Amino acid sequence: MMTCRRVRPIVAALALLCGPASGVRAQDLNDYPTSARAEYVFGCMKANGETRQSIEQCSCSIDVIATILPYERYVTAETVLSMSQVRSTLGAEFRSSEQATSAVNDLRRAQAEAEVRCF
Repeated sequence: MMTCRRVRPIVAALALLCGPASGVRAQDLNDYPTSARAEYVFGCMKANGETRQSIEQCSCSIDVIATILPYERYVTAETVLSMSQVRSTLGAEFRSSEQATSAVNDLRRAQAEAEVRCF
C-alpha cells in the first residue's frame, strides 16, 4: 500500500513530462479558425466549380489539411506562396529560402493527401 502511494506521483510526473515530448499532432489542436477554413473553401470552390459537390470536397480538403498541418505552419506556407509572387528582392528571398521551401512542401504534401481523400 505504501509503495502504491509513492508510485502514483512518479507515474503522474512521468506522464506530464512525456506528454508534450511525444509530440502534439495538428488534429489534436483543431487550431484552424473558421475564417481560415472558409477562405480556403471559397478559393477551392473557385478552382473546382461552384457546386454543392465542390463545397463538400473543399470542406473535406481543409479538414484533412488541418489534421496534418498545424495552423501556424499553414499560415507560414500561405504567406510564402503569396510573398513569392512579389517581383522584388523581398519576393526572391521568399522563393529561395530553405525554410520557406520546406513550409510550402509541407502544405503541398497535405494538399495531395486531401486530394486523394476528398476528390
